Amino acid sequence: MGISIGIKELEAPSAACRSYKTDIRRIMMTDTAGFEDAAEHDEKVPLERAMTEFPDWEAFLRRNRINPETDAVYMDKVKNADDRERLEPLAERTPTGWVDFPALDPGRAGRALESSKNEDRVTGWDLLDFDTMNGICSGCPLSWDKGRGCIGSFGPDGSLLPEIAARHGCGIIASVPEGVASGRVYTPSEAREMLRETEVLATALPSEGKMMVRRYSGPLERLSAVARISSEEGCGFYFF
Repeated sequence: MGISIGIKELEAPSAACRSYKTDIRRIMMTDTAGFEDAAEHDEKVPLERAMTEFPDWEAFLRRNRINPETDAVYMDKVKNADDRERLEPLAERTPTGWVDFPALDPGRAGRALESSKNEDRVTGWDLLDFDTMNGICSGCPLSWDKGRGCIGSFGPDGSLLPEIAARHGCGIIASVPEGVASGRVYTPSEAREMLRETEVLATALPSEGKMMVRRYSGPLERLSAVARISSEEGCGFYFF
């Protein structure tokens, strides 16, 4: 496995994705009581009832292109108009747990945020296709990895660079394995120190041998790029 480097892009004023990632569209809640007007629902027919309505079950599945492994018939999946008309009186509305965030007033929006985790939210960024995401990333001033975005490779988890850094008194780069293990987020002031360390190690690498120069010149360039972004934008960075 390898070690990657990332920056805390939402802390950076220039992040091109910032407006998308802070635009919350939907939130998953364990309890939607008090949020019923904004709660999303599935309309579905229990499998046994649908099978009773359509004895030729395989034909029903084929014409509507529904997966035979489905646990119920979801009305939004029924493509045949006549089938929909027959099933609609049998459909049941069940809450999905998702809430339409823009539909909430400020007070309920605050409560929804307090009761949800980041991974239970859908933002404007999540709704973009990959080509659009890549286009935004490639033009972003925070895209330190040669236009590929703000997350990139440090190297394999057995990299000798931290060990070399420790020998030359470069504590930030030496701490990378510990930073991965602890989930440490490094500060912009530590980024300025890391930038200094990359310069020290660029000078010191030849003394470690030609193989070390070839192997670690690339990682040092990437560390330098991250350090500059973190320092200039006032955002943290991390290894994972």
